[in-house]
Amino acid sequence: MRTRLSQVDLSVRLSKREGLERLEAAQQRLLRLRLLLGGQLGEQTIGPPLCVVFEGWDASGKGGAIKRLVAPLDPRHVRVSQFAAPTYDEKRHHFLKRFWAVLPGWGGMTVLDRSWYGRVLVERVEGFATTEQWSRAYQEIVEFERTLSAEGMILIKFWMHVSPDEQLKRFQDRSADPLRTWKLTDEDWRNRDRRDDYETAIEDMLDKTDKKRARWHVIAGDNKAYARVAVLEQVCHTIEHALTACGYNLKDAD
Repeated sequence: MRTRLSQVDLSVRLSKREGLERLEAAQQRLLRLRLLLGGQLGEQTIGPPLCVVFEGWDASGKGGAIKRLVAPLDPRHVRVSQFAAPTYDEKRHHFLKRFWAVLPGWGGMTVLDRSWYGRVLVERVEGFATTEQWSRAYQEIVEFERTLSAEGMILIKFWMHVSPDEQLKRFQDRSADPLRTWKLTDEDWRNRDRRDDYETAIEDMLDKTDKKRARWHVIAGDNKAYARVAVLEQVCHTIEHALTACGYNLKDAD
């Protein structure tokens, strides 16, 4: 049986010109939607909260995609939050607690660089969570996201996928660039050595937490131009679909 990751066509490409044209078009489309959600267009009533979650391999292009996603937006009206390993104090609480404070309210937008999925990825693979803890986390996450979506949140989840060869090339490029060596750590190399273990964890995550109200979108990331456009266009499409379902007339919202 083919796994979900193996079904991703990593050969897809966009030329530099087409990539820039589609990226700019998607950014303008997103800017209008963001103004609509913020109550600045149309009937000028605030729309549902928007949360965009990024997960992916090391050097898979999360940072570049996030940069293009928020570039056209007023920085006062979008929050980008990055999550690493939980602190000692955070470990004293339920693993979901530290994410509540950054979630957007109505009219707001948050972008998460890593998220609660660390529980079933790095914490599972590296043994930072017990088998009982990460096994029950799938249902806890599903219920958490169901609660958010039931309250009205538009939740969009991306897994940025790259091939082992492309990841190695990016590691080597970073290692040779004095201005980017800080991006490459010993942990990145260790994670790469355990790629098979991570692939198993990723497949379980996609299988158990891909729900109707919180779909996973696996992005082919070997070509950066394609990946960035795919992310922007998917965000716009999801927002438009959600607003239409809520009764918004997008054609009249100018």
